Order: sequence, then C-alpha cells, then structure tokens
Amino acid sequence: MNETRRITEGALMTGIYLLLLLVIIFTPSIIGGLLLLTLPVPFVFYSYRHGWKAGGMMLIATLIFTVIFATAISLPATLFAGIGGVFLGGALYNKRTAYETLAVGSLGFSLGFLGIYLTTQAFFGLNWTEEIRNSLDRAFTLSQNMFGSLLTGDANQEQIDAIREQINTLPDLIPSVLVLSGIMIAFIAQWLAYRLINRVERKKHRFPPFQQFKLPTSILWYYFFAMIFTYLVGDQDGTLYLATINVYTLTGVFLVLQGFSFIFYYAQQKKWSKAIPAVIIIVSLLLPQLLLYLVRILGIIDIGFPLRERVQEKK
Repeated sequence: MNETRRITEGALMTGIYLLLLLVIIFTPSIIGGLLLLTLPVPFVFYSYRHGWKAGGMMLIATLIFTVIFATAISLPATLFAGIGGVFLGGALYNKRTAYETLAVGSLGFSLGFLGIYLTTQAFFGLNWTEEIRNSLDRAFTLSQNMFGSLLTGDANQEQIDAIREQINTLPDLIPSVLVLSGIMIAFIAQWLAYRLINRVERKKHRFPPFQQFKLPTSILWYYFFAMIFTYLVGDQDGTLYLATINVYTLTGVFLVLQGFSFIFYYAQQKKWSKAIPAVIIIVSLLLPQLLLYLVRILGIIDIGFPLRERVQEKK
C-alpha cells in the first residue's frame, strides 16, 4: 500500500510540475517569471513525504519527460527546481529546523544554478562570465560616449578609469550572486511549501521570528581569514582571489543579516514599535556605504560576544 501510494504521489507531483512548466512556457514573461518560483514546490512536497531517494527518483523521471519538450527553458529549469526542491524536502523529511532547512535548500539551489551554468555552457556554448563582462563594458562605453563631453580633465579621467576597473570586477562576484539568489529562492520555495503542507496535513510549519536568527561562531573565522587574504593575494585573475572575494562577500552579507536580527531582538526586548527596526533596515539599505558596515560590526559583536544575554540582564 505504501509503495503504491508513493508511486501515485510521484506521478501526481510530476504531472503538476510539468503542467506548471507548460504554463510558464506559454504565458507572458512577467507571469511566467513569478510562476518560476513555484516550480520547486512539487519536489519539496514529494521529498518531504517520502525522503531524499524518492525525491531523486522523481527528479530523474521529470528530467526524462522534460527532454521531450526540448525547449530552452525546460531542462535548465528542471535541474534548478529539482535539485533545490529535493534538498529542501529532504531536510524537512529529516525534521531539520526551519533555518537549517533553509541552509540545506540554499545549498541545493546554488547547486541548481551551477547545473544551469554547466548545461547552458555545454549545450548552447554560453559563457555567462564573458557575456556579462562584455555587456557591462558595452554599457559603460555607451555611457562614456554620451556624457564624455561633460567629463574632461585628468581628475575626471582617473575617476572614469576607477569606475571601469570596479565594473570589470563585478563578474568575479557571480558565485556570490548565485548563492545569494539561491538563498532568496530557497526562502520563497520553503514558505510556499509550508503553506501547502499546512493546508494538506493540517500542520503548523513556519519560520521562527527573525530575531531568533543566529549564525554559528565559525562564520567569523571565515570572514576574517577571507578579509586578510583579499589583501595578501596579488593575482586578481587567479582562482584563489576569486574564491577569497566571494567568501568575503557572502560572509559579510550573512553578518549583516545577523546585525539586523539583533536589531529586531533589541527592539522586542525594549518593547519598541515594530516599525522602528523596519525603518532602520530601510535607511541602512539606502545608505549602504556607511550604515551597512555598522550593522555588520553589530552582527560580529552579536556572534562573538553574549550580547543578547546582557540585553536580557539589563531588561
């Protein structure tokens, strides 16, 4: 009976996924883009019900079916949604906490992005790094030609060269951008899966309050070592530099999230209005050059020292 149920649910979830994929292919780009976020949900739900192995078998079966469509979006989208969805659902099956599940799902979707990168490069000959670098270079050259008459003099030329150098380094951050995108998509997919599971099984899966978000102390070591290596590594085109700058960027973003979490925690302990930490986040994002560094320092202090315990003692 259990085996029959597993096969039936697998066929049902595969059918739902393929239906969603068809709708995305034949609908306008805006609606299709929004529906892309729902693609992992069938994989999450099935893996949550039957585990990693069953979810992997569903992914293999779905990949076989999507090859039939032979569209530019079908295979990459299935790889991305399937890998991330199976990781998320498997973590839920093993009863991981919400943030642990999010971490596992983020890894899965990051691997899904890697799958898209390798697939498009193998089958379509598309090199994302070079394409982005060339697009940025063309856009900068066009802007320079349009406003070149306003930017004369040696000082302005030095500023232009500095901006061009910064733009040329942006493609090096592609791994960080992919991982951050994976985190955001994992969060959305997990939230949608929670809604589905709660409705079908009458459960109460949810994310805990953001003020309870706490990163392990080890992330501080990754951050500080990466920061030191960014100054020590001389070859900015080498693999070591690319790895270092991406680790530094990612850990820095996580520390900013930790700082925002502490702000929410402090506001709750002091019984402030919920609007106050929200305004702080908005202002920090509007003035990132100054305030985000301060929030990052706050995140470092929150992880490295028992800051929350002291707040509770003074309450």
